[in-house]
Order: sequence, then C-alpha cells, then structure tokens
Amino acid sequence: MYEKIQETVKYLQDKGLSTPDYGIILGTGLGSLVSIIDIKIKILYSEIPNFPVSTVSGHSGTLIYGELSGKTILAFQGRFHYYEGWNMQQVTFPVRVMKFLGIEKLIVSNASGGVNPNFSVGDIMLLNDHINMMPEHPLRGKNDDRFGVRFVDMHEAYDHQMLANMEEIAKENKIKVQKGVYLALQGPTFETPAEYRMVGLLGADAVGMSTVPEVIVARHMNMKCLGISVITDLGFEGHIEEVSHEAVQEAAKLAEGKLCKLIEDFVLRN
Repeated sequence: MYEKIQETVKYLQDKGLSTPDYGIILGTGLGSLVSIIDIKIKILYSEIPNFPVSTVSGHSGTLIYGELSGKTILAFQGRFHYYEGWNMQQVTFPVRVMKFLGIEKLIVSNASGGVNPNFSVGDIMLLNDHINMMPEHPLRGKNDDRFGVRFVDMHEAYDHQMLANMEEIAKENKIKVQKGVYLALQGPTFETPAEYRMVGLLGADAVGMSTVPEVIVARHMNMKCLGISVITDLGFEGHIEEVSHEAVQEAAKLAEGKLCKLIEDFVLRN
C-alpha cells in the first residue's frame, strides 16, 4: 500500500498540489460546502491513480484544492464507505494520501442519527469521542512503521484544542452546537428501534456509517482531527420515524449555512 500511496501523492503533486493546511472530508448532503472554497484545482476520483470511486448519491467523488480564509484546503467531496464493498484500507486510503501530502489537521463531517433526546433534526454535533462498532478494523494486519506505531493511543481521538476553538467560534456566531459521542455501524440499513436503544445504552449520542475508520487512520499517522455531525434524523423514544437517504440529504441541507460559517471562521483562526 505504501507504494500505491506514493504513486497517488506524486500524481497529485504533479497536478500542482502543494502542502495544504487542512484536509476536509465532506459527508452525505454536505458536498456543497465547497462553495465557500476558492477552487484552484478540481479532479474526479476516477482520474486519480489507486482511488476508489464513491457510489453513493450525495457523494460527488471530486477532489477540491483551493483556498479558504487564507489557508490552503484539500477537500474530499464524497467519501468511501465500508458498506459499498470497499475494504478498510480502501476506505481510508485518502487519509493516508493526505498525510503524505503534508496535511497535519483533518476536519471530517458526516450525517448521523441522533439518539440523545436533547437533539433535534438539523443540529450540529461536535464529536468529543467515538465508539467503533465496525466489523473490520482499519489497522488489522501487519503494521507498516512508515505510517505509525502498532498500538495507537486513542485517548484523544478528537483534538481537545480544536474542539474548544470550534465551540468558542460557535458561541461568538450565536450558532447552537451540541457535543457528543458518535457510534459507527456498518450500514447500509438505517437502525431499527431496538438498535437505536442499544446505541444510546452504549453511551453514544449519535450513530452513523462512516468517520471512525478515517479518524483511526489519521491518529495512526499522528494527525489532529475535528469531527462534526449533522443530525439528520432522530432515534429515541417517541421520535423514531421512517427515514430515507433522500430525507437525510434534505435534512443535512438545513445545517449547511451554519456549518459553512463555522468551518470558514475556524480555518481563518487556526
């Protein structure tokens, strides 16, 4: 995998990508956040050597390189999911590429179901921890020391200072944000009422089908992470309703304006 990563990195560097200040992974329905980026280079995933191709509606499969708030940004408009049939090495391949392009800070976003009764559809939740319930671990197999250590410390999966800075920015902009624990399941089915109850009993505030493998691999390579969820449906007693991917995309759009403002200000000041 190391050789494939280097091939991909060289391809992107030859296209004109220099060392970005931030990597951003945009989740379901949040791809339009690239509208706030001054785009310099745009590349389809299908054109990038060794890249998988996103198969999910709402994930356009485009790599965006440009400027935001005076900083250089590499944004992934669409991600890869384990449920699509990719293995965990493929799912997290872009994170490895980011690191070898020189990126040290990662912002990762997703759409998720809220199981905390204090949450509402359209809320923004800042991740302060996660629970990994995926059936395969992204670091399973022989460790390559060129990426990181065998046993990765995860006591601060989401950088405390980045989290505090984002909270302060939200407060200044009078944008309500929640904080909580994100639990990752394989998908692609949405949760049953019993599974929603399980998620809550395990200590999580929201549940989704992504993010955790990417953050594990980022921490394997000592990258700092900020995680953001948009609550697109609810899964607690009295608020469990029929949900669809289209409904999730529509709900995610409720928070796009606020999320754009938060990320724009965060990048400016950090």
